[in-house]
Amino acid sequence: MKVLVTGSAGRVGRAIYVALAAAGHEVAGIDITPSSTSGLVGDFADPALLGRALAGTDAIVHTAALHAPHVPHASEATFRRINVEGTRRLLDAATAAGVRRIVFTSTTALYGSAATPPGRAGWVDETLEPQPQTVYHHTKLEAERLLAQAAAQGGPVLRVLRMSRCFPEPVQVMAAFRLHRGIDARDVAAAHLAALAHQGPASACFVVSGAPPFGRGDAGALLADAPAVLARRAPDLLAALARRGWSPPATIDRVYDPGHAISTLGWRPRFGFEEVLAQHDAGVAEVLPWRDADPVARD
Repeated sequence: MKVLVTGSAGRVGRAIYVALAAAGHEVAGIDITPSSTSGLVGDFADPALLGRALAGTDAIVHTAALHAPHVPHASEATFRRINVEGTRRLLDAATAAGVRRIVFTSTTALYGSAATPPGRAGWVDETLEPQPQTVYHHTKLEAERLLAQAAAQGGPVLRVLRMSRCFPEPVQVMAAFRLHRGIDARDVAAAHLAALAHQGPASACFVVSGAPPFGRGDAGALLADAPAVLARRAPDLLAALARRGWSPPATIDRVYDPGHAISTLGWRPRFGFEEVLAQHDAGVAEVLPWRDADPVARD
């Protein structure tokens, strides 16, 4: 399959590019930033560039976007131009070029306040209605709906992957998040690869995150006393943190459930908290050193 990856110089886009190439696909990457995975350098919505990029292309993996860290620095108009209008231009060009499938990289962030109900940890899956709060959330949801409407009307088949947190964080935070609201970029890439091959309806949406050890019945206790639940459900994590003198999270306010993606796509996340600790011990820059501070919430 010939696949175009937008945003191919970013952490997620790069991981997807590498996974596709390793699986034997013919891959082209487009990004405004030059890199070894972006052979096409420029705006992903530029008509001339798209005309060259999409010739003979079977599928698009669309990761390019402004993200949560851009919210304080970019205007609402800029977010709409890139995340919504850029996606519209990409869709139009794809339709004209006969592209058969689009896999859209979205975010669990668009669930907004719905992910954290009062009195218990939120349980987040595809059935939960998003409650977007920031311009980032709104524009990603608009782009999803734009692509889904086109798919329903005979346009490219759509698979939306709402991925959880996937960026460098302090090690003890990242390790705990892998249990309920974080994922490794390699697992994200594997999910995109599976989505490219998935047969079924014209449009489908999946939450993609690390596999949680929790059940819905743990929701109340997770918010009130996470260590007690972790002692039952993830004792290996507690032991690993204790050996390093680190404390577990006192509370867990949400769980992202990838069960639908696991059962439907034939995909399963492989890199959990053990991998985070191994990367930390090996000095991998994706994992930040321990610090005694709360992380900046960006989703």
